[in-house]
Amino acid sequence: MALAAINDILGTLDWSEINQATLDTLFMLGFAVLFSTIIGIPVGLLLFLTNKGGILQNRLVYSLLSFVVNVLRSIPFIILLIVMIPTTTFLVGTSLGAKGTIPPLVVGAFPFFARLVENSLKEIEKGIFHMAESCGATTWQIIWHILLPEIMPSLVASITVTAIALVSYTAMAGAVGGGGLGDLAIRYGYQRFETEVMITTVVLMVIMVQVIQFLGDFLVKVIRKK
Repeated sequence: MALAAINDILGTLDWSEINQATLDTLFMLGFAVLFSTIIGIPVGLLLFLTNKGGILQNRLVYSLLSFVVNVLRSIPFIILLIVMIPTTTFLVGTSLGAKGTIPPLVVGAFPFFARLVENSLKEIEKGIFHMAESCGATTWQIIWHILLPEIMPSLVASITVTAIALVSYTAMAGAVGGGGLGDLAIRYGYQRFETEVMITTVVLMVIMVQVIQFLGDFLVKVIRKK
């Protein structure tokens, strides 16, 4: 009986719209993770290298960068979406839909990811790169051959955590026409009281998070074995 009821509910859903919303969420998530990683790694490295005891120690640069990262991290994402509307429109031509959600997703996620990178770097034994420095290695060589390889498993774990956080951000973006599963849940599940749509979108996002976590854990294990 329960199975028949579930089949009846699933049969009433507009799967073409749900599939499109899922693809939109994956589109937002993919680009947001990519750009957050591209921006977050150098920012995290710079925070670490310019901090006290770093090989590029510079109190002014570190303080300014740290301040900017903290400010961006302190802005609630729903507010960031609204504040960034002019910038988003300038960058991608629209502030609506999946495309218009990517810039605020990146700005919301990269400071968080940069702090994770910085914290991972702090776990490295300082003697390793100070020894490399005394042997004449350049800053770039230390970054490329020592720092990044040392934190690679932690880096993948940080990307996984950031990607999972971004899943909830994409859902939040639905409140202001951001597209994806969050938009579908709000328009149908909340505004039209179509509970089956709400439950389906939640289940899909839970599955998405589980898959991301599984892949992240798997990659971390593979890298640690090498």
